Amino acid sequence: MDNRSQEARSRNMSRIPSKNTKPEETVRKYLFAQGFRYRKNVSKLPGKPDIVLPKYKTVVFVNGCFWHAHKGCKWFVPPKSNSEFWQKKFAYNIERDERNYQQLEELGWKVIIIWECEIRHRDMQAALQKLISEILGEKE
Repeated sequence: MDNRSQEARSRNMSRIPSKNTKPEETVRKYLFAQGFRYRKNVSKLPGKPDIVLPKYKTVVFVNGCFWHAHKGCKWFVPPKSNSEFWQKKFAYNIERDERNYQQLEELGWKVIIIWECEIRHRDMQAALQKLISEILGEKE
């Protein structure tokens, strides 16, 4: 059972941004500081990737653990109320994401997903360094 009224819950959910989130900004600032230049939210590409690095033919999605149903993550806790709606919502989001990733790969783009929890964690620096390695195509 939700502890908020339907109006209050709706108001809270409507204020969650879909782009320019703190995790996205963290990743973008790091990439820029490392000398990478990129475009943001390119609407001509499937899924409007959060970060597009044309020089490296690479796109980066900074996925929120809740909205993209990050399996096994402590930040992804499905709501207990209205569970049927949320199950459908998460299933649709996962299916849409996979479809977008596949379309981008078919267009020749390398797709990198970084999860919100990876850059919230105390090992954020390691996750961001790993991202750089993936962009550059370095083997670990």
